[in-house]
Amino acid sequence: MIIPAGTPETSLLPVLFLGLSTLASFSLAQLELHVPAGLNKLEAVEGEEVVLPIWYTMTPEQSSSQPWEEPLLIWFLEQEGKELNQVLSYINGAVSSKPRVSLVHSISTRNVSLRLEALQEEDSGTYRCSVNVKDGESTVMGHSSKSIELKVLVPPAPPSCSFQGAPYVGTNVTLNCKSPRSKPTAQYQWEKLAPSAQVFFGPNLGKGISRDAVRGSLKLTNISTSMSGVYVCKAQNRVGFSQCNVTLEVMTGSKAAVVVGAIVGTLVGLVLLAGLVLLYQRRTKTLEELANDIKEDAIAPRTLPWTKGSDTISKNGTLSSVSSARALRPPKTAPPRPGTFTPTPSVSSQALASPRLARTDGPPPQAVSLSPGGVSSSALSRMGAVPVMVPAQSQAGSLV
Repeated sequence: MIIPAGTPETSLLPVLFLGLSTLASFSLAQLELHVPAGLNKLEAVEGEEVVLPIWYTMTPEQSSSQPWEEPLLIWFLEQEGKELNQVLSYINGAVSSKPRVSLVHSISTRNVSLRLEALQEEDSGTYRCSVNVKDGESTVMGHSSKSIELKVLVPPAPPSCSFQGAPYVGTNVTLNCKSPRSKPTAQYQWEKLAPSAQVFFGPNLGKGISRDAVRGSLKLTNISTSMSGVYVCKAQNRVGFSQCNVTLEVMTGSKAAVVVGAIVGTLVGLVLLAGLVLLYQRRTKTLEELANDIKEDAIAPRTLPWTKGSDTISKNGTLSSVSSARALRPPKTAPPRPGTFTPTPSVSSQALASPRLARTDGPPPQAVSLSPGGVSSSALSRMGAVPVMVPAQSQAGSLV
C-alpha cells in the first residue's frame, strides 16, 4: 500500500532509514548500491519510458541473494519545493507502487532498477533508492542509498503563425511564430517556399529582413510584390520540432485601395442592413401598440330604443303596447261550441301591429278567421293543436 506524501508515516521513513544506516555503521558494511558510470543524470522524452538502473552487492561476494536475506527497498522522488514522495516500496515480500512505476527485475536478483512509463513533465526530479538487508534474526546486515537525477524533455507543441501590418508595397510586415509548450525552450527558423525559396537563417538574411530566433519573429521592411508567398516557421529543440505556415500576399496601391474599398463597402452594407432591421422591428411594434390602443378605446354599439307600438313582446316578457294589443283584439264572436278549440295567434303575427284607425260610424269589421290557411278547428285538433285561452281587453286597453 502506498503511503501518501505528507502523512506522519511518510515523514518517519527517512528517519527510519537514517537510524538503520547508523546501526549498520556499527556492523560490518556488507551492502553496496551501484549506478552505471555516467547514468546518474538521465534525460528522457515526454511520452516515452525510462529505466533508472541500480543494483546492490553483498560482502563477501555472492552471486545472488541468499535465503536468509530479507531486503527492504524504497524508492523516493525528491522535487524542489515539494515534500518527499514515495513511488515504490518492497516490504515483507510485497511490492507497492504508484501508477506507471514498476521494478524491472525480480528482487531476488539484487537488481532494484526502476521503470517509469508514459513519462510526463512533472516526473522530473531526483530519484533516491534506499536498500536495507537483514538476516532471519532481524539483524541489520547493511544499508545503502543512491540517487539518479531525471529530466523529462518536451518537444515543441505545434506553434501558431500570424503577421502584423498591412501587406502592400512599401510597408513593413512582421511575421510571428510561437509554440505554447517546449522544454528546453524552442528555437525558431523561418523559410520561404518555392517558387522563390529562401531560408532565413544565419547573419546574412538579406536587405530589409531581421529575425529573432528566440521570440520567433521575422520582420520584413519596405516589402515588394516579390516577397509574396508561403512562409513556414519551424519550432525545434533537442528532442523534436513542429511547424506552421502563413501566406503573405503583397498588394500594390491600386489593389490595396480596391481591397480597402471592398472592406469599407461591406461594413457600410452591414450597418445599413442592421438599421433596416431595427426600423422594421420598431415599425411593427408601433403598429401593434396602435392596434391595442384602438381595441381598448372602442365604444360598444348602442342598443336601439324600443319604439312605441312596434314590438309586441317587451324585455320583461309582457305586451309592449296597449295600442298594438287593442288593434289585434279579435271582434266579439259567439262563444265556441263545446269540443272545439280556438288557436292562439303566433308571436310573429302579433308583432305586425297595425296603425290605429280613426273611429267611423260604419258597421264593425267582420271577424277574421285566425285559423291558418282556412283550416278548421276540428282539423287543428286532429293535427295536435293545443287550445289556448286568450285574455280579453277592456276598452281602456287593460287585460281583463
